[in-house]
Formats: sequence, structure tokens, C-alpha cells
Amino acid sequence: MERTLQLLRDIVDNAPLPIGVYTGSELKIELANLAMIKTWGKGDKVLGRSYIEVLPELGKQRIFEQALEVYRTGSAFHAKDKRVDIVMDGQQKTFYFNYCFMPLFDQQGLVYGVMNTGMDITDLHLAKEKVQSSEEQLRMAVEASGMGTYEIDLLSQSIATSGNFSSIWDIKDTITNEKIISKLHPDDIAVREKAHLDAQKSGVISYQARIINEDKSLRWTNITGKIIRDENGKPVKITGIIEDIDRRKTLEEQLRKEARETTQELQRSNDDLQHFANLVSHDLREPVRKVKTFISRMRDEMQSDFSQRLEWYVGKIEHSAHRMQNVIEGILAYSAADKKKQPVERIDLNRILEGIKTDLELVIQEKNAVLISSELPEIQGARILIQQLFYNLVHNALKFSRAEIPPKVIISSSLVQGSGGDLVQVCIQDNGIGIDKAYSERIFTAFERLHSKDQYEGSGLGLSLCRKIAERHGGTITASGEKDKGAVFTVRLPLKQQSTAL
Repeated sequence: MERTLQLLRDIVDNAPLPIGVYTGSELKIELANLAMIKTWGKGDKVLGRSYIEVLPELGKQRIFEQALEVYRTGSAFHAKDKRVDIVMDGQQKTFYFNYCFMPLFDQQGLVYGVMNTGMDITDLHLAKEKVQSSEEQLRMAVEASGMGTYEIDLLSQSIATSGNFSSIWDIKDTITNEKIISKLHPDDIAVREKAHLDAQKSGVISYQARIINEDKSLRWTNITGKIIRDENGKPVKITGIIEDIDRRKTLEEQLRKEARETTQELQRSNDDLQHFANLVSHDLREPVRKVKTFISRMRDEMQSDFSQRLEWYVGKIEHSAHRMQNVIEGILAYSAADKKKQPVERIDLNRILEGIKTDLELVIQEKNAVLISSELPEIQGARILIQQLFYNLVHNALKFSRAEIPPKVIISSSLVQGSGGDLVQVCIQDNGIGIDKAYSERIFTAFERLHSKDQYEGSGLGLSLCRKIAERHGGTITASGEKDKGAVFTVRLPLKQQSTAL
């Protein structure tokens, strides 16, 4: 018998659940296992002392009164998720407990004591509070965003919602699948069915649909969801959100309308530019040609009668007429660069370069220039545009030379990889006046001139036209260099084109 009692004491003392036994109306502590003593935090000298003497702070929390009530009435008391403040080492600490006070009866059926068991659930309580806080924050975020959430039980077909789900769907009573479908615009029912069908494979539902309001107006919504499956892979739930995107759709439509109007306005502007180009072609080129012709005839007829002063005036007129012609030709080339579709064909860049050398033969001889080129590849492109691109670049290299040094132009190429495939990189390097780094982008702007028109003639459109042509081919052009140390123009062009015309 004694061995059995000792065994019971050992079990109680080492039980993970706190256990205490209090006797008499003073509730003297007759037994407290190690877990209970640790919970109290009062040391191990508690036996024989009153419960309220060991834990006086419990008097203010009615816990001692609850234990006395059990002693007086013989009825057990259970507390769940109860906050308990206990003083440990002079500091008050807060815990949460599930505890129980149970009456102990003698052989006559009279209450002689109270047994107290408890479980510290502080960590569980704090975790629960955190979850509740997160859920509340999520609920507030959903409501603030104007969205609604839904969860469909696929077995019972019941639908649980929150946030603005009902107001978005304009449903005031119980929400069912049939009511949801009935509120959809007829043209969007097939969109919904396809989204649900696709979700059987992807597990994700996503579509946009119009809801018919009670006043017959339409509201655009964005609906997303996810299929939840059980351990056997069987779909059991669909959970997701609905968002009112009517304002966004209205804004998008407004932007599309403005874009169409802008495009139309741009088209009118381009038509005006083309009209101006035609005007230049027909009405300005001829007068300039006549001015140059009559100046030439006047020179032929009055060679011996020209005074030095008159020769100077005629030279100025001739120079201005020549510059006017360059401007006209530049405007025509620039305005036509995007207008007419050009067929794509195979182009041998070596032959293009040889043709350019022939065209610029007089300039090369006058300036005693040297052109050095390596073997160039074949590419696909619009021949007339590619010829114009490299003509402008080589001509610029000769034009912007230094007076005291004969021009030297080196043309090299290499193959590089681009995001869209293989590219040829052609570098045109010269030893001319160079480029200030600050202007390496500005020089590609239409009508941008970095030098006086009296120093270097031209329309200010050549490099802008070069960039247009490069970009039209899906390529790029950049410039680098230093002042008085030459410049390098780098052109990158695809070896192959995706279309048959540009």
C-alpha cells in the first residue's frame, strides 16, 4: 500500500500538468507538484501555507474566491483562456491558463478540499491573438481596397463572402451560384466558363466580366481565384477575390480614345509635313536650280568683266543657293524616310561602300583623304535606305575634318549578339574635329547643329536621318569621341529582317 501511495506521489510530482490540492476553509496547500510550483514562481516552500498567502495577487482577480466557492458548494469551476497576473521576483507577469477547481469529498460526502489543475496556454493565446490581428488587418485592407472575398464549398455549393462582395455583385439576399451567373452580361458568361475550365489544369481562375446592375448599367470586375484540393487531389473549395475595375476600364477607354485622337492628329501633322515636302520638291527646288543656272551663265558671259567685289557677291549667292539645295534635299529625305515602304533584299555592304566611294570621289581627291575598310558582311534591308545611312556617315567623316590634317576614315565590322538575334556592328572612325561627349546624343536631333553653317555646310538632318534608318531596320546608332581627336559612329543592324518590306 505504501509503495502504491509513493508511486502515486511520484506520478503527481512529475506530471507535466500543474496539480495542487488545498484543504479546509483556508485552503491550505497540502500538495503542489513541480509543474504547479514552477507555474507559481514562489519557490518550493509552499506546503502548509494558505493558497491566498502564497499568491495574494489572485485575490484581486477573484481566483481565490472561485476556489472558495467550489469548497463551499461542492461544484466544480472551469476557466478557459483566463488571463492571470502573477508576481515573480517582484515583477508582475501575465499568463493565460485553462484551469479547473474540483471539490474533494470524504467518506461522508462532505467537501474537505479542492484540487486545482491548470495548463499554461500563454504561447497558444498569443499566437491566436496574432492570427486574429492578422485576419482583422486583412479584413480592413480588403474593405479599404474596395475588394470582396469569396469561398465556395464545392461539395455543398455554399458561398461565404466578405468585404464588398455583395455590393459589387449588387446582390442583397443570399448569394448563390445561379444568382451570380444571372448578374453577368450574356457575352461574358462564356468568358467565365472558359476561365473555370482552364483552372481545372492550372488551379488558378482569372477573368474580367461585366455585371448588370439593377438600373441596367454595367460594371467591370476583375475576378481571381484558386482551387483548393484535398489530400487525394480532389477539388473541395474555390477561394478568391473580386475587384471593381469599372473606373480603371473607363480610364483605359478614355486613354484609348485620346490615343486615337492623338494618332489622328499626328497623321494630319504627318500629312501636312508630306504636303510641305511636296511643296518643297515642286515649288522650291526649281527656283533654286534656276538661280544656280543663271549664276553659271553669268560667270560664263562676264568672266573678264567681273570685278573682285562683284565676284565676291556672286560667290556668296552661289554658296547660299547651294546650301538651300542641300537643305531642300535633306528635308525631302527626312520626311520620306518613314513614308514609303521599301522591299527587303540581300545587301552586300562592300558594294554599298564601293558605290559611296565613287559618289564621293571628288571630295576624297580634294581633301587627299584615305578610306580604309575591312571585309563587310551581307545583311537584309532596304537597299536605298542602307545606302543613304552609310553615305551620310562617310560624307560626315570627310566633311568634319581638320584643315591641317588629311581625313582618314577607317570602316570596320564585327558580328555581335543582340536580344533579337545576330547583329553586324559597323564602326566608322575618323581623325576629324571630334565630338564633345556632352553632345553625343544631341547630334542625332533634327536640325541640331554644333557648328556654324559658314564653317560646315549642311541641313542639320543627316544624322537624324541616319538614326531613323537604323531604327527602322531594328538597329541602333551611337556616337563617341573627343574634341579634336576624331569621332567614332557605331551602327548595329540585324543580319536578317522579320518582314519582307520596311
